Amino acid sequence: MRFFPWGFWLLCVASAPIRGDSGSKARSCAEVRQLYGAKGFSLSGVPQAEISGEHLRICPQGYTCCTSEMEENFANKSRSEFEAMMKETGRSVQMTLTAQHRSFDGYFQDLLNKSEKALYEAFPSIYGELYTQNMKVFKDLYSELRRYYRGSNINLEEALNEFWTRLLERLFKLMNPQYHITDEYLDCMVKHAEQHKPFGEVPRDLKVKATRAFIAARSYAQGFLVGSDVVKKVSQVPLSHECTRAIMKLMYCPHCRGMSSVKPCNNYCLNVVKGCLANQADLNTEWKYLMDSLVVVADRINGPYNVDTVIGTIHMRIAEAISNLQENKDSITAKVFQGCGNPKISTKGSSSEDKKRRVKVALEAKSSLQALEMLVLDAKGNLTALKTYWITLPGSLCSKKVMSSSAADDKCWNGMTKGSYLPEVMGDGLANQINNPEVEVDITKPDMTIRQQIMQLKIMTNRLGNANIGNDVDFQDASDDMSGSGSGDSCPDDVCGKRLSKSPSTRQPEIHAIPKQSGHGISGASSRSLPSAFLLLLSVAFIAAQHLWR
Repeated sequence: MRFFPWGFWLLCVASAPIRGDSGSKARSCAEVRQLYGAKGFSLSGVPQAEISGEHLRICPQGYTCCTSEMEENFANKSRSEFEAMMKETGRSVQMTLTAQHRSFDGYFQDLLNKSEKALYEAFPSIYGELYTQNMKVFKDLYSELRRYYRGSNINLEEALNEFWTRLLERLFKLMNPQYHITDEYLDCMVKHAEQHKPFGEVPRDLKVKATRAFIAARSYAQGFLVGSDVVKKVSQVPLSHECTRAIMKLMYCPHCRGMSSVKPCNNYCLNVVKGCLANQADLNTEWKYLMDSLVVVADRINGPYNVDTVIGTIHMRIAEAISNLQENKDSITAKVFQGCGNPKISTKGSSSEDKKRRVKVALEAKSSLQALEMLVLDAKGNLTALKTYWITLPGSLCSKKVMSSSAADDKCWNGMTKGSYLPEVMGDGLANQINNPEVEVDITKPDMTIRQQIMQLKIMTNRLGNANIGNDVDFQDASDDMSGSGSGDSCPDDVCGKRLSKSPSTRQPEIHAIPKQSGHGISGASSRSLPSAFLLLLSVAFIAAQHLWR
């Protein structure tokens, strides 16, 4: 008589749904089919309604709308889409930096061009043969100045010294046409004349000011290009296999679970992206140093080094130097003759000199100081805004690209189902990802492309530091700078020394809130409830058997 109640109870347990929800009707996969087709994939083989998900390798193995092929296609799609997000975000930074470079470069080149143009227009009428017969000397000077600014390995001080020496030789011969002056005599003349400063203080003063201005301008312009190039190369670094799985789980697994309208939890998204961009975040320190160094040099350019005044008035300083030589012609000639002897008399006649020069040349000096101030102000604002780019990138991608839910939302996608996300958000950088619950990160294997870019930032910051104090630096090719820099800075000793690598045994378990059951919802652990129900059934059967045999 006791058998019937127990047998009836067992039958009820055995026939109870073990799907983990109160509904027995499978949900439609219409939304997933629409998304899958919109991504360019064939709908052949795509389920019309949910199927069992034991075949899934990335998404939770509950009831699903995704086949193995769909999961693989979505994973590849998520990788390409995330990499496209990185490139798009990087392009906006590149555009900002290249625009700043273009603005300053155009301004600086314009200064130099106007100075050269003023010299060409004014000097023929002012100096006559002094200029026309020595035009190449002036052209060569401006050519050297441009080459230096554009990055050629030129010693600027030597170039300026060479200009004054050549100019003195030419002018000394023109101002003393009655003498036959040989090259040997000119060598002696230069040695004796320079002791008496034939051009006054202009060569020394111009050398100091122009050198500082050109060094600062060249380093400043180069800094923008290096920053842009670093962003470009880092944005092209491909995602790792582990990251691709994590991005897929973040972006497309909710669709496979029939939760297309559920946005990813913000902290969940941050952990995924921080894990994927761990190496990129390590750029932060050197990137900030570069931005700060550019701001400091910008202040120098607009302040003590006064690029506008120095570069824009080179032609005026040359005119001033020539005037000094003309005014001291007799005393300089006498001292040269005293030291080098009298040269032989020549049969050539003398030529007159027009001394109405200072006023005309001064009229060509038009200040563009206000334009420089505006350029520097705009650059400093952009540089300050970009300082935290690498560590704010995960938050920016999650909020603007992935469109994650709010931080306090308890109805967001947490990687398993709809609910809260409990794990803490990881810190920035490679070393802080050792316990990342979403992405498997080997902190002992930093990305070498990014480490090379960190070195490039250090090199450029060092150049700007030298420019800030007026020291010249050689601008070598980037590939030369990187030679031999393989693993020196690839990983901090306090991290790599421990040789820590993540493995399933050391990884902290994922913790997610258990969602409320709904009429059509599927539990995040529904697939795991099958063995539990079976064990329960066996246990009840065993107890029933014991009871029957009593």
